[in-house]
Amino acid sequence: MELWLLYAIAAAMFAALTTILAKLGLKGIDSHLATAVKTIVVLALVWAMVMIAGTHREIPYVSTRTWVFLMLSGLSTGGSWLCYFRALKLGSVSNVAPIKKGSTILTVLLALLFLGEPLGVPLFFGILLMGLGTWLMLDRDKKPRETGSHGWLFFGVCSALFASLTAIFGAIGIADIDPTLGVAIRTIPVLPLALVMMFLVGSQKELKSVAGRSWLFLLLSGLATAGSWLLFYRALQIGNASLVVPIDKLSIVLTIGFARIFFGDRLSAKRLIGLTLLVIGTLLPVLIG
Repeated sequence: MELWLLYAIAAAMFAALTTILAKLGLKGIDSHLATAVKTIVVLALVWAMVMIAGTHREIPYVSTRTWVFLMLSGLSTGGSWLCYFRALKLGSVSNVAPIKKGSTILTVLLALLFLGEPLGVPLFFGILLMGLGTWLMLDRDKKPRETGSHGWLFFGVCSALFASLTAIFGAIGIADIDPTLGVAIRTIPVLPLALVMMFLVGSQKELKSVAGRSWLFLLLSGLATAGSWLLFYRALQIGNASLVVPIDKLSIVLTIGFARIFFGDRLSAKRLIGLTLLVIGTLLPVLIG
């Protein structure tokens, strides 16, 4: 098994743990406040790792081009989170989450256009299966939480687009830099965006009432996020984005499996078929290509 594949699989596992731990930590706390707390944890951890590894000494030698693309990757992450939370406010999780995972398709197409990565037959059919699987996972019977509020689809698509841009900008920016330092740099603009989002809704007022249990799970979620990012960008550095990103997106399978274990969540037959097609489409270009 190739090294980039091991990193990508490990990143997917940590990404799944991020979601489960965040879900456990969100009890009794506003999601915007939780996002800001998690971002602080991630920022502190990745920069601590940079200091321990001594890669901060490379900062003066980081090119302007690398800084630009890593900052763009960080801003795209912030934009994705902003749109994602807005979509969740207007629509149901069962509708919004599959659209967010559709960023895989956008990433492959953008990698073809901007990185010149090849689009072979297995990858082409993989995209088709991923698209069909995502469509089947949408529960169109679910009504928006606010009457007449159909904007969840727009914000969901925007979230997926920003997520795909995060991967593309990150792949370009990480090419000539230590991945740990690269992740630390790209995390810098995420925190201001998270804090702005928190203060806009006034959720900082809830800080004193957050239970210790929530702090613990949010801390663990932040640690899992940092681990996922570090492994993901290491995989991007040594593998093709069009292959690394789909593997990373398999975290949806692990997430659903963990949710079944911890929360008793179930899938309808149609959505199970959609998930199966999504997995097949993801693995097809990796196994055959």
